[in-house]
Amino acid sequence: MHTLSARSAKTGSADRWFSTPAIVASCVGFVLIGALQSLYGPALPALREEFGLSPSGAGLALSAHFIGGVTGVLAFDRAYGRIGNRALLGVSYALMAVGGTAFALAPNWPLALLGALVTGFGFGGIDYGLNQLFATGFGRRSPAMLNILNAHFGIGAIIGPALIGALGADRYPAVFVVFAVLAALLLLPLGGVRDRTPDQGGRPADAPGADAPAAGVSSRTASLLGVFVLLYVLHVGVEAGVGGWEPTHLEAVGYGTTVAASATSVYWLMLTLGRFLVAPLTLRWSEPVIIAVSCAGMSVCLLAAVLPGAAPYAYAGVGLFIAPIFPTGLPWLKRAVPAAQRAGALVIAASMVGGVAAGPVLGRAIELFEVRMVPAVLFVLAAVCLAATWWLTRATRSARPAD
Repeated sequence: MHTLSARSAKTGSADRWFSTPAIVASCVGFVLIGALQSLYGPALPALREEFGLSPSGAGLALSAHFIGGVTGVLAFDRAYGRIGNRALLGVSYALMAVGGTAFALAPNWPLALLGALVTGFGFGGIDYGLNQLFATGFGRRSPAMLNILNAHFGIGAIIGPALIGALGADRYPAVFVVFAVLAALLLLPLGGVRDRTPDQGGRPADAPGADAPAAGVSSRTASLLGVFVLLYVLHVGVEAGVGGWEPTHLEAVGYGTTVAASATSVYWLMLTLGRFLVAPLTLRWSEPVIIAVSCAGMSVCLLAAVLPGAAPYAYAGVGLFIAPIFPTGLPWLKRAVPAAQRAGALVIAASMVGGVAAGPVLGRAIELFEVRMVPAVLFVLAAVCLAATWWLTRATRSARPAD
């Protein structure tokens, strides 16, 4: 390992997975996918008016985007190792450019939905591809780099609605076209991405033994992967649940509409800030410690959010604590479940499912109880996340990061 490090130092950028421009472009790519995902909601009033849609009909745009996203993650995972990394990312950016333009200029609703589906397909490829490469492409710095990368997603999620708010919902086609052009421009720096990486081993993904765990460890691998999937589904469910239901809960306990909306913006801002803040901490603390502290912190904050006077501040704390879980868990997963080549794709796809399911599941819980119970329901999910992290920590104690 030390010989490899010395050789890497001598050869300089020849052994790097990303050039500096490619790293910058990757962060811009995550700003882009964050913005695109966040644009559908603010555009709903204009979509309803333009195409004569019901609220549920207009909401199909975001559903189509997420369906495309899950499909994109799984499809590009199958392609990982068969085609070069540049081609994988290039096709993804091209699909986002084509899909975004189609959504903006579609003359009817079915074609607009198809555009959202294609955009989501490219979104899934970028989400999977860059997370996969950053998870192993920076050695011990991978957790830090993943937190920085995913923080840029949050920046995009803040920028997107702000643009629609400033320009007006009826100008959504222009905003989608601008982001589509940006996606096309991101094809240019792909020459700085290493086309084949050591973990691909030069072997196609469908080669014998490429993703089949040894018989002796298959049960352990399945258990580890299952608990990681549970952690990702539930913590993204909490993340989306707070983002979707915080305004409703705050209004129900006596806050005004403006305060409730502002507090939700602060939540997303803290989630973005948290990923930047934790990046240097990943160089000192292990992934299990960071995720355990994060799960414990968000659990305490959700419990505090039951108190009306503390709720807005507690939700901001949830954003800060939940921020590192998604990006910090990926290197841990890759190290802990090396026999499952497609583990990363499964948890990223699962995280999208968690985001989609959060709305209707919490809606049903509110029907059974009341809206004041939102933080209590989310606390239960966070507590399960903490229990899953404790189990994973005990089960993976023998796994250590490479130098």
